[in-house]
Amino acid sequence: MRVLHFYKTSFPDTMGGIEQVINQIARGANKLGVQTDVLSLTQDQVARTIEVDGYMVHRARLDFQMASTGFSASAFLRFSELAKNVDVIHYHFPWPFMDLVHFATRVKKPTVVTYHSDIIKQKHLLKLYRPLKNRFLASVDHIVATSPNYLCTSNVLAKFPNKVSVIPIGLDKATYPAPTSNRLQYWRERLGPKFFLFVGVLRYYKGLHVLLEAAKGTDYPIVIVGAGSIEAELKAQAAQLGLSNIHFLGQLSDEDKVVLLTMCYGVLFPSHLRSEAFGISLLEGAMYGKPMISSEIGTGTTFINIADETGLVVPPSDAIALRQAMQYLWENPEQASEMGKRAEERYWKHFTAEQMVKSYVELYGELVSRRHDVCR
Repeated sequence: MRVLHFYKTSFPDTMGGIEQVINQIARGANKLGVQTDVLSLTQDQVARTIEVDGYMVHRARLDFQMASTGFSASAFLRFSELAKNVDVIHYHFPWPFMDLVHFATRVKKPTVVTYHSDIIKQKHLLKLYRPLKNRFLASVDHIVATSPNYLCTSNVLAKFPNKVSVIPIGLDKATYPAPTSNRLQYWRERLGPKFFLFVGVLRYYKGLHVLLEAAKGTDYPIVIVGAGSIEAELKAQAAQLGLSNIHFLGQLSDEDKVVLLTMCYGVLFPSHLRSEAFGISLLEGAMYGKPMISSEIGTGTTFINIADETGLVVPPSDAIALRQAMQYLWENPEQASEMGKRAEERYWKHFTAEQMVKSYVELYGELVSRRHDVCR
């Protein structure tokens, strides 16, 4: 069997949450005998096709972007050529240009779309896009939600009850680098033995402005790993609040990130908008056995972090509740440790890459069999 993934960006060019999911599925499916191609867009001068972790990555030229949507004239032909040689096409939503390519190329292959998120920010453009979006989702053979929480709270997914299933995002811990004693010692000397950790791209929906407000009047060390468009704004807010316990570390290597996940006392994930559809770095906290604090926004974050079991869940944009949650974990190390242990147990039970990949490969097989039955 051969599968084509189509999304606007991919590893190794970028490594956001969706790119990481595609990489995990592709490398895992390869071990199960499923050949994988990934098509994405790039504006860099790079090879059009390379091999990554046992699968093929193809790039079409990015011509321009509008409202976070990349467009490419060459992608139509490239997609059509690749699609001819595969058994299943795996789309990753949202990306409006993908919908256009889907209809323009008229490829008659089984299709599945992983529905990563509703469109939240572009409300005015969504009115124009909605007819195409609904037609696209109605046309594909199957839709996958990444958590039961998101399925139950998405008005879009509610329109397609007979073709939606849930496959949680999974991670392969074996692909993460082992922390070295040198790096452990380096960060221990720099940060001390006990701190809270946030890891992620610094975006508007991450709730970090709420976290900084919650940190006011406390002395808990809070480490923020990541870079992004609001970094300068957050640093200015921290300075204005007089916060000396916030450590902005910027973008770090995978090894350093693992070191900090290993060392940290707990993981903070204050995302306050539904644009945070799942929470890969929250799941990484569970994978490393850490108690978590997150907000209830009706998405996968509360499928990962179960209130009072694996951590604490607070109302979104509530700095006081977030401060109280940090205080509780900080002052109750035994309970925090137990929550961390249950978080790791939940990871192994529900969120391994092996389970995710197996579910997708089974789904691919069902879609191909169904198409063959229809064509007989």
